[in-house]
Amino acid sequence: MLVGFSTSDDAGVYQLNDDIALVTTADFITPPTDDPYIFGQISAANSISDIYAMGGKPLTCLNLLALPSGKLGPEVTQGIVAGALSKITEAGAVLAGGHTVEDAEPKFGLAVTGIVHPQKIWRNIGARPGDALILTKPLGSGGIFNANLKNWVSQKDLDACLKILTTLSRTACETLGNFDIHAATDVTGFGLMGHAFEMASGSNVTFTIQFDDLPVLPGAAEVYEKGINTGSNAMNFQLVGDRLRFANERPFAQQQILADPMTSGGLLVALPAAQSAAALRQLHDSGVEHARIIGEVVAMHENLYLQVF
Repeated sequence: MLVGFSTSDDAGVYQLNDDIALVTTADFITPPTDDPYIFGQISAANSISDIYAMGGKPLTCLNLLALPSGKLGPEVTQGIVAGALSKITEAGAVLAGGHTVEDAEPKFGLAVTGIVHPQKIWRNIGARPGDALILTKPLGSGGIFNANLKNWVSQKDLDACLKILTTLSRTACETLGNFDIHAATDVTGFGLMGHAFEMASGSNVTFTIQFDDLPVLPGAAEVYEKGINTGSNAMNFQLVGDRLRFANERPFAQQQILADPMTSGGLLVALPAAQSAAALRQLHDSGVEHARIIGEVVAMHENLYLQVF
């Protein structure tokens, strides 16, 4: 076992031989949308993302499905699985089966197995002072989905959010594989704040984040300004506690963007600053248009893991 549960890594890694290690993960979510097909796409992209966050290539997937069968017809199940299969196929993987259980609330996800070279595993520890931080997708989906329940989100902004969440991190992973990635994770339920905290604490460094450089989904800041929130934002602030400091006063809405619980969020990577401009250029050239350099890694100071400017 090369990577287990002793750290907060995104997947487990088990070495088979000198050239191949298995990457294994499982994840499932409740529906962020009423459309079964899009739900399946988002959930599949979210589950497969953990393989990419380890620098791996997904191979096989198993459905994990919970449904109240007496309330939802077979067309719902078919839509969810069809949506998931579209993303599994796009990832170059195959659907090998799965399991369904009766539950009062719909849930869906995948158990995913992939491969990675044992010497090329990306961990969420190992960031070094002097590294640059790159984020590949914009933030704010948690707030947008909650605001959509109140009809506070335009169809244009909702569609933009769904497009981002159904986008695989495959291209981002393959492009970043051309560079020396010192640490990586994907931004999901703990928000940028929580996942950056895990990386910085595991690496015993401080991440300095430039708020104005963060990519943010259209409409996300506005819904937080109107007072929307999620059940996870406060918990994400509690997770980082006093190891986070805002160097400049930031309004409530901007602070909440950092804690926003993402589904199928982007990759957050630390790599040598000298490589960051080329990496960003290649990401943009390959279609990862929202990727941004959002900060840098410095030596631990003032007992902080995160400092936001």
